[in-house]
Amino acid sequence: MLICAEEAADPVAGEVARGIRRLFARNNIWCVEEMPLGNGRRADLAGIDARGQVVIVEIKVARGDLLGDGKWPDYLSFCDRFYWGVPPGLDRAPLETPGFEPEKCGVIVADGYDAQIVRQAPLEPLAAARRKKVIESLARTAMRRITTLADPLCLDVAGAQ
Repeated sequence: MLICAEEAADPVAGEVARGIRRLFARNNIWCVEEMPLGNGRRADLAGIDARGQVVIVEIKVARGDLLGDGKWPDYLSFCDRFYWGVPPGLDRAPLETPGFEPEKCGVIVADGYDAQIVRQAPLEPLAAARRKKVIESLARTAMRRITTLADPLCLDVAGAQ
């Protein structure tokens, strides 16, 4: 059985990620976990919808972690829509404050079974060149992960590139 990095690091974060993956799958959005971005950051979930729009979700399961996160604006230039993913019990009031730019960010509440978008993320279209680069990176990351699941020795053959 596979578990994502979120599930390994924090069971609640893993449940939130699972609920969001299920919501996204129903809406034809396919994503990968722990997606490296071109600026050195790593998105908790990054995916592509049926129109080719890039969606990033930053998962927060504790108030302190949410309030201490100063890196989230770095994700905005790598997606068309940005969401916070949180469990049902987390106080979402900080996400409504100017410091969290609610006009740029959606909110998804999720548990281990399902998720609901409680605030839709606005569309902030990526530039064509950036979109191409991000989508290629998502595709290559997903293909590499699938290939190494099927044959873990592929990394040895490829020199762990």
